[in-house]
Amino acid sequence: MGSRRRKEAAAQTFLFIVLFIGSFVMIVPFLWMLITSFDWAARLNITFPPKIWPEEPSFKTYEAAFTNIPMAKYILNSILVSAGVIFVSSMSALLSGYSLSKIRFKGANIVLLLALSTMMIPFEMTMIPQYLLFSKVGLIDTYWAFYLPAMNYAFGTFLAKAFIDQLPSSLREAGVIDGASEFAVFWRIYFPLCTPIIATMVILLFLGVWNDMLWPLLALKTPDKYTIQIGLAMFTYNNGINQQPSIIMAATTVSLIPVVVVYLFLQRYIIESIALTGIKQ
Repeated sequence: MGSRRRKEAAAQTFLFIVLFIGSFVMIVPFLWMLITSFDWAARLNITFPPKIWPEEPSFKTYEAAFTNIPMAKYILNSILVSAGVIFVSSMSALLSGYSLSKIRFKGANIVLLLALSTMMIPFEMTMIPQYLLFSKVGLIDTYWAFYLPAMNYAFGTFLAKAFIDQLPSSLREAGVIDGASEFAVFWRIYFPLCTPIIATMVILLFLGVWNDMLWPLLALKTPDKYTIQIGLAMFTYNNGINQQPSIIMAATTVSLIPVVVVYLFLQRYIIESIALTGIKQ
């Protein structure tokens, strides 16, 4: 028994060391970015190795970031785009996932297979046709160019179906017996139980939309509608600001704050969604 315990302790120690090294490697770049963003002396050059404290601590870097481009406006635009895409995609995924999981109509497996097959098509292949389509119907330079494609969220459909499969079908049967419509069964019974998987989709969608630059660069023409990623790219063309690393780091740090907030707020639901996949009827 003593030998076995020593082996388990050694294995746990080794695992702890590996995870610590991995965490350290992942967090160092973000700490370096945060420290540099407050270093007014790093306007022209970033010293190496990284410093643990700014040489000239100052908020002037953030002031410069907000005065050179309308950062607040771009962040608000990104929030509007992200909120719309998250709502449309999550509702579409939940409704389709519920239908494929509980209604069990003929050809459900084929529909799911066709939906998942769209994930194998890279966006670069559909980008130009999608742009031409929205251009023809006059939706370029509007946020509808983001909301309408969000209805096709195949990965979310797969996640929702896999999650709802674990929920008892007897709940639906009881609702139907009581005279509830199919949508009422979904909305009143299953939707409240889907909070963990909804949180998972919100995080995945928010990260994807917030960090996307290619499609916003094509779809948006008016500067007042630009998202934050386009705004960050504007530093490259704005009076040599791209040559001042600390200001770029300040702008990047600001752009990451909403992502960190959303993740910290919803991460516990992701753990819950993993745990609930073990529910049996």
